[in-house]
Amino acid sequence: MSGRTRVTLFGMLATLLTSWSLAPLVESSGWLLQAAALLGVQAAVGAGGRRVPLARSLTVAAQLLVSLLLLAFLFAGKGESTGSGPLSFLVTDFGALFQQGVRDVGEFAIPAPLTDGIRLLLLAGVLAIGLLVDVLAVTLRTAAAAGLPLLALYSVAAGLSTGQGGSWFAFLLAGAGYLMLLLSEGRDRLAQWGRVFGGAPSSRVSAASGYGGGAGGGRAVAPVRFGRRIGVVALGVAVAVPAVLPSLGGGLLGGQADETGAPGRGGGTISAVNPLVSLQSSLNAQDNRVVLKYRTDSPQLGEQYLRILALDEFNGVKWEASGRPLTDVPERLPNPTGLGDRVREGATEVRTSVSAAETYAQRYLPMPYPATQIDIAGKWRYEPAGRTLVGDQLGKDRFQNVQGAQYTVRSLLLRPTAAQLQAAPAPNPLVREEYTKLPDNLPPVVAETARKVTQGAQDDYTRAVRLQDFFAVNGGFRYDTKVSSGTGSQAIARFLADKEGFCVHFAFSMAAMSRSLGIPARVAVGFTPGEKQADGSVNVSMRDAHAWPELYFEGVGWTRFEPTPRSGISLPDYSRPEAPAPQPSAPSALPSQSASAPAPMPSQAEACPPELKKLGECGVPAAQQNTGGGAGGFPLGAVLGWTGAALVALALLLLPLLWRRRVRERRLAGRDVLAAWRELGDSAWDVGIPPDEALSPRRAAGRVVVLGKLDGEPAQAVHRVAGAVERALYAPPGADVSYPELAADVRAAGAALLAAVGRRARLRALLFPRSGARATAAFSLRAAAVSSRLSSLTARVRVRLPLRGRG
Repeated sequence: MSGRTRVTLFGMLATLLTSWSLAPLVESSGWLLQAAALLGVQAAVGAGGRRVPLARSLTVAAQLLVSLLLLAFLFAGKGESTGSGPLSFLVTDFGALFQQGVRDVGEFAIPAPLTDGIRLLLLAGVLAIGLLVDVLAVTLRTAAAAGLPLLALYSVAAGLSTGQGGSWFAFLLAGAGYLMLLLSEGRDRLAQWGRVFGGAPSSRVSAASGYGGGAGGGRAVAPVRFGRRIGVVALGVAVAVPAVLPSLGGGLLGGQADETGAPGRGGGTISAVNPLVSLQSSLNAQDNRVVLKYRTDSPQLGEQYLRILALDEFNGVKWEASGRPLTDVPERLPNPTGLGDRVREGATEVRTSVSAAETYAQRYLPMPYPATQIDIAGKWRYEPAGRTLVGDQLGKDRFQNVQGAQYTVRSLLLRPTAAQLQAAPAPNPLVREEYTKLPDNLPPVVAETARKVTQGAQDDYTRAVRLQDFFAVNGGFRYDTKVSSGTGSQAIARFLADKEGFCVHFAFSMAAMSRSLGIPARVAVGFTPGEKQADGSVNVSMRDAHAWPELYFEGVGWTRFEPTPRSGISLPDYSRPEAPAPQPSAPSALPSQSASAPAPMPSQAEACPPELKKLGECGVPAAQQNTGGGAGGFPLGAVLGWTGAALVALALLLLPLLWRRRVRERRLAGRDVLAAWRELGDSAWDVGIPPDEALSPRRAAGRVVVLGKLDGEPAQAVHRVAGAVERALYAPPGADVSYPELAADVRAAGAALLAAVGRRARLRALLFPRSGARATAAFSLRAAAVSSRLSSLTARVRVRLPLRGRG
């Protein structure tokens, strides 16, 4: 193995070992095998390009191109397909999957599920680092500088995975990989110096390599042996010192601070994050597992929704929670916004004791709305606008969550009447301004449909009821988890046209239409009441995850409406002023209390954005998102486009072979002896016998026979061709110097030359013929001739121009 090949292998190994530090970021480490395979192909392309040899820039370009093609084929059909052909995939589908990975990184807690988007980011990042390491260590021969991209990769991984365990081991692997890279590069450099300094006995060291390999046992001589020792000691010190010094505990190798040592936070805000980040560990399971159990003294179990968070901002792409200031949890929560005395007097305070499963690691506390008092252990913060409890920070990258918690919530069971809602005054101007904002890209059909459905209504309550009935009763909508209508502005218009969707589509659409009518609205996410057990307790499972709109009425506050025609969900009593609302004629069968049938997988990534993947409404665990390529699968046009692109790439690879064959056929088509002689010389050149123009044809033929290891008929064929060349050069004009077997002799000699070399040299001669330099030289000569001709024409024009300003 050559020194450069050894450095290539150790550079790839160093990148792979450093990539191990990314393993704690995701739940599965299977992507590391893919990364190893892709790095191997990338390194092989680089080694092949340097062996040809190609220019440095072309070698790097070939590695980059092959890496992109591998990623493209690996993730083909994983993103949403919006067009056909390779260009559409690279620009839209591949880019959309990359953006989805960026969103997943920001929305999932560590360890995150290995979604297609996150896997793309991991593999692309590792390949980019591997390419930089290969360029620096092998192409540019500066292995020490290759430590910079390796350090960047480890720093990012260590900074994100702090507290996930195994950081010292990841650092040890990364350091060992870098040390082996340096040693391999040092060995290669040492082999180029000649004899090793230090006067080692010749019996114990090779003068060429600097390493032992003789009869003396093959031990490394002093420079290499001491270099290894220094590297191992330095690596050990780097691992041990942070563990001994407490002041370094917060660094890249530091552990998590415990609860008592965590810095206190008196203020802080909650940013616009996914409301169900911590549901991932529960929703990733295939079974309909129970995540919450509770007991309540509420007389109306059907109203016992467990609310997690309110999504109050619609940016045209999705609904999300806006940034809100956090405060300490008060002993008793303040009165809900907008709740008047008349409705408050008719309310009943109920008590609910909740027990969360150990697998339910949610940072937001599920509880009935509106809660008035919470009794729970741990560190929690309170967000007043949404009346939400969110886990506080316990240490670096550690937050309080509801996992395994037992808590008691006192809440109000509000019983507003239709008359009270209908007589509600205009909402507070500040509330109306904030909760009626709509994006500029909302299609006009949304507001037009809202006005059409509510035509003739005299108050906001009647408009809200008509919107609810439009979706749940008389609008012809069907509850179906298989649809892929999405949740953005355009998706709402598609949903109104297709009239198929699940709870999030109904909730988002009704909230957007309510805002278009000037009614303050937001979307709440949480759980439906669940299923009551024989012992009086209630089980809440993953399939009870739900979304519903909340509309604001002055004097009542935020009021739940139910536009989703889902089995097991009934309309609120206060939303039936005109006539009893029958259940939909053919509701889709996805019972909230049953786990008998697994939910189907969405057909597009847009059909299940990040807010829905953890809601359980997508019918597939979050870790399996983005596994389809669109409603109709990977489109035929894209398949044909990729096939065409592969054929073009193959044609480019085979272009030298095709060019060489065409030249051979043209030269041997006639009986031109000199053309046949040039073909024979190029055939010898392709297998490593460069032409020597100073030799006579007879001596040149003898040289080809000796260096090409020819004997028998192939050798005689070479000499026959050389004899014909001599006759062509020295025979009188008009003499017939050719013979019928000329082309056959040249072909036989060329085949024998190929057969005499090894497989690698044979492939090199076929795919990358050395005689191709003639084409490059011919092109250069033609380019020089064209340039000279253009220069002469320019000079003539310049001379013909009149000379002005001369006396």
